[in-house]
Amino acid sequence: MRIAEITNTSKPATPQQQRMTTLQQQAKRSQQAVKQERLRQQQQKLNQQRAALNKS
Repeated sequence: MRIAEITNTSKPATPQQQRMTTLQQQAKRSQQAVKQERLRQQQQKLNQQRAALNKS
């Protein structure tokens, strides 16, 4: 181990800090889920359009 690893110990997060971190992580996951859903819907719409063009 290096000296910097030993001396750079940080204090554990307070419950409020843990809550903020958790909420921020949830917000990021929600944003990613919305983005993925939008992409999925776009793909579905394009596939339907492609199918309609192939029929005619």
